[in-house]
Amino acid sequence: MLRLCTRNLRTNGFLDRPLTRNFSYSKHLLSTKNFSQPHTSPGKQTTETFANSVRPSIRNQVLFFLFGSSSILLYSAWATNIETAIVLEKLKSQSSVWQAQSIANVDLRRFQQMELVKGLRSTYKYLNTQAAEIPQLIRPYLNAAYVALLQPYADASEGRRLCWKICLLNTGIWLMWQFQRLQPMMNRAFVHQPLSGLTYTLLSSTFSHSSLLHLAFNCLALEGFGSAATTYLRQAQDKNVPGQLESTSSYHFLSFYISAGVFASLVSHVANARIRYPKLIAQLSSPASRTPATDTWASAVAAASSTVGKSATTASVASASAVTIPGSLGASGAVYSCVTLVALAYPDSQVSLIFPPVTPIGIQTAALGILTLDMIGIYRGWRMLDHWAHLGGAAFGALYFYYGPSVWSHTRAIL
Repeated sequence: MLRLCTRNLRTNGFLDRPLTRNFSYSKHLLSTKNFSQPHTSPGKQTTETFANSVRPSIRNQVLFFLFGSSSILLYSAWATNIETAIVLEKLKSQSSVWQAQSIANVDLRRFQQMELVKGLRSTYKYLNTQAAEIPQLIRPYLNAAYVALLQPYADASEGRRLCWKICLLNTGIWLMWQFQRLQPMMNRAFVHQPLSGLTYTLLSSTFSHSSLLHLAFNCLALEGFGSAATTYLRQAQDKNVPGQLESTSSYHFLSFYISAGVFASLVSHVANARIRYPKLIAQLSSPASRTPATDTWASAVAAASSTVGKSATTASVASASAVTIPGSLGASGAVYSCVTLVALAYPDSQVSLIFPPVTPIGIQTAALGILTLDMIGIYRGWRMLDHWAHLGGAAFGALYFYYGPSVWSHTRAIL
């Protein structure tokens, strides 16, 4: 068969025809001298390409903060105007006396407190009616539990009640962390990962706590400093614009708190994207982190044995010096904003720790002390806490002290 194929090819003249070239050969055509390129290290080129391709973005996060804080400010100002108008109309309809004299903010808040107590009493009567079929032996305990629960709520200030609601939301999210089945969703939606590219986690992570101790500390601090911050915002409104009625300061504090939490998360994100990420890339591309090349089996064994011998002595050093970009969560940044705002608003106030030593100290001294610890933590590379978020929250609180109340009043006047 092979011979037949060869014979046929020869009769066609294909093998008898000499091979020719349709182009003139030049010895300089493929010369490497004309195409010389500068030498580039493959490792360096790969590292730069990888760094540029996965470089964390900050544009979307900055836009999210600007749009989100502006939206919550507009909504809170609009809701405050609506609620103030409703309370004012109810107050005027109670008696003709209020129509003849000027109404101040203190009158609106006193009337609103009376309406709250009236609503709680109505709820108490309704529950007693529904509990008529409950045995008489158990009914007094239910009544005592209701009074013990709602009496502190009625006696608390408006700001403290709002902080309790925020803590209740934080507790609900913490309970979700306790279910193993929800862990993937919680890590994705309630932890801000700088390398994820997500923006809404700047907000959702502010209300997220995976540790009970973390939740307890933040809620305890929020109850004290958050209620004091609400009091200052109310006083600033009465002082700066006394003619602008405001029946509630809850929306104002809510706008401040949410914007502070998102801003603190944004500062942490920018620090990770512009400081920690370049350090991580530099560490991964350093010669010490590369595996030495081996040409023979013997050299590979020698390199492996050398690596094993050094691993025991350098493991602790490597783990301590490794640059990581962890996720962040918690309300600490927003709480820091409240601390800074209260420290600037009430400089003569004193605070004390919940654990020894419990000696009271000035609030500004305490605030300066914790901020100094955060700056030391950044310099030393401590990673237990998100120090950048703490500093970002403190900066937002200081800025809001000087400019926030006036921006709030102007926004309400425009709407």
